[in-house]
Amino acid sequence: MIAIRNSAMRQLVPAVLALVGTAATFAATAAPVRAADANSYYSVTLAAPVAKPAKLLLGEVLWNCAGDTCSAGQDTARPVVVCTKLAAKVGTINKFVTPKGELAAEEMARCNTPKA
Repeated sequence: MIAIRNSAMRQLVPAVLALVGTAATFAATAAPVRAADANSYYSVTLAAPVAKPAKLLLGEVLWNCAGDTCSAGQDTARPVVVCTKLAAKVGTINKFVTPKGELAAEEMARCNTPKA
């Protein structure tokens, strides 16, 4: 009887460990979409208002745009790169602000210059 229990445990323990390891690996590598909320990281003023309120998913960041403003949670890219991606979708951006400050004039020019 003891031999049967030990045999079952020898098979069960590795299976449980494999399942736990798989779940932990998946949880560590799954990249969640960063959504805009009341505590948005980016705050943007557009040159022209959007026709209607819109949600745009650019990379892993969900943008909420209404009127002449857009906001979103933080991306892993540099702010000027994030700005360029958004400008390609919504048009010219007048102001791009993060908690670290506003993009400089040179960065704003780069942001609003379409890629060739």
